[in-house]
Amino acid sequence: MKKLLLITLLFIGIQHLATAQDFKEGFVQEEVDMQRYDKDTAAHAVFLNEFGNSRMDVTSDDHIGIIYSYHAKIKIFDNKGFTSGTIEIPVHNSDNVSEEVTDITGTTYYKDDNGMMQKVDLDPKKIFKVKDYKYQSTIKFALPGLRPGCVIEFRYRLTSPFWDNFRKWEFQDDIPKIYSQYEVHIPGFWTFNASLRGPYKLTKSTSELERECFTSHGSKSDCSHLVYGMKDIPAFVEEDYMTSPKNFLSAIYFELVEWTNPYTGAKTRETKEWKDIDHQLKIDEGFGSQMKRKDLMKERIAPVIVGKTTEMDKATAIYAYLQKWYKWNEYIGISSSEGIKHAMDAHTGSIADINLTLITALNAAGINTEAVLLSTREHGNINTLYPVISDFNYIVAKANIGDKSYYLDASDPLLSFGVLPLKCLNDKGRVISLNKPSYWVELSSLQKTSEIHTLDLTLLDNGKIKGTISNYYNGYNAYLKRKAIKKFNSIDEYIEDLDAKLPKIKILKSDITNLDTLNQPLGEVLEVEIDAFDNMNKARLIFNPFFWEKRTNNPFKLAERDYPVDWGMASDNRLVINMHLPAQYTIDTPPQVVAFALPNSGGMFVTNYESHDNEFTFSNIIRFTKAIYTPEEYPYLKELYNKIVLTEKTDMVFKKK
Repeated sequence: MKKLLLITLLFIGIQHLATAQDFKEGFVQEEVDMQRYDKDTAAHAVFLNEFGNSRMDVTSDDHIGIIYSYHAKIKIFDNKGFTSGTIEIPVHNSDNVSEEVTDITGTTYYKDDNGMMQKVDLDPKKIFKVKDYKYQSTIKFALPGLRPGCVIEFRYRLTSPFWDNFRKWEFQDDIPKIYSQYEVHIPGFWTFNASLRGPYKLTKSTSELERECFTSHGSKSDCSHLVYGMKDIPAFVEEDYMTSPKNFLSAIYFELVEWTNPYTGAKTRETKEWKDIDHQLKIDEGFGSQMKRKDLMKERIAPVIVGKTTEMDKATAIYAYLQKWYKWNEYIGISSSEGIKHAMDAHTGSIADINLTLITALNAAGINTEAVLLSTREHGNINTLYPVISDFNYIVAKANIGDKSYYLDASDPLLSFGVLPLKCLNDKGRVISLNKPSYWVELSSLQKTSEIHTLDLTLLDNGKIKGTISNYYNGYNAYLKRKAIKKFNSIDEYIEDLDAKLPKIKILKSDITNLDTLNQPLGEVLEVEIDAFDNMNKARLIFNPFFWEKRTNNPFKLAERDYPVDWGMASDNRLVINMHLPAQYTIDTPPQVVAFALPNSGGMFVTNYESHDNEFTFSNIIRFTKAIYTPEEYPYLKELYNKIVLTEKTDMVFKKK
């Protein structure tokens, strides 16, 4: 992510009134006749124009809020562009107030089969509101009469009571934009920081003063009127192995710095130092107060740690106990709404309930444990310039045992001690303790994962291959495998499903080890029979050693990449094949031997081959030593995967002597 601009929205000394510059609405012949977008001829649709306007003002209920207007016109070139004709507007609410969307209009312009211009308007009865969860709904509608070559236009107004959460503006979308403009009007009672993120620069940025634009109950204020424009914006292409797109989209964000109550004159500073946030969290009823409930947890954990003499034994016992005790209710957050006692009694709770319980229980057992606030990968990266509590949406425990720290999340019964879910391995976390200042920790380098596949096979005279496939999974890969197995009612059902997915491989016998022993590698040993060759009279037999796991596509397809490749963790995957051929066969064409390394010891792809008479051993290693690779390292990653795909396509040839 590149931060190109940081602006404090203060009064600007230009003494004239500014007006919003929305684009002209309606049919334009050239837009309907447009055959393609020359700057991206592969685009299925393009924003012809886009305009947004946000104003802090007094709303119809006589409360201060944000009045947001949106207007867009999109050209659709083909059927794949029809997705741009389905519009979704998120609507947020709290327990007491809600955002409201009004004045929705939409029109589709097109040429009919006779070449005559037509227009069809959106039917208000075709606008639907869908409740997503307790605090969010979505307004949905589809523009009517979509066909290749049409132009759609729509607008709406959204009124929000959440004035402290000023609307951001995303210049980039999944289709390109010819021009996008956002205008904001901020009364002088409020001061915001505006930050432009992403790789593209503004092509328009103006600041003007609006005289007495805000009036309420005798209070008056001038406003800052700011205009942000950008033209010729490429589509945002989401690729594999990246965190939240909002980390990389070109967009402008607003953070409230301070505000003055228009009616009392009281000033509140929202942007604080970490020492202020630390104090606030430590006395917060849903956070720090819960971490002080050691008295509550001592009695509950006493039977759990009885007979345990080391801190590690106590910690693992408490962790396993809470994993089984709690059922996660699918809510995240950093604060317990009703307290850990209520959650414990109910056997269910949010992420905050569960992991605050864990932190408090470990401390009650004498194990130094701190809270770690983080932002999940989907939620986006954290602003480290100044504290923004809303950046954090998740909490885990940091248990300090001996000279090592273990990061724990007890919300998932299949996570082994010291392993976090991938969603948590994002950027930095802020460690909060009750007795010392908070500090940052890196989350992207916490974990490693690995797996080993060993195949001991024998080609029989009847063309079948019999043998044993042994798979061992460590770290996060073990968690994923356990999760996959536990989806079934029994191991037998899992094996039956696996057998059905391998049409030429018949599983004769199976053994799964350490399925419920989370601190050990998961083992999967399969005795198999493979229908390899239906005619052994041939002089040459074709065999691909990557039949168990084969990569056929390179996930990295862009010529270059503007954002990092983020695996979440380092990894090490190994394959070893020991194969015995009938006495009358020998190896005519061996597999490719490859050695490709990433710069700065960043990883490697290596194969090795040895043979003796009618036996051979083939092995490979795919290793990534880092969790994150920079855009500059992207070409090397792409080439490494090219090597992998090409190597795994290459067959061996067995020849009769």
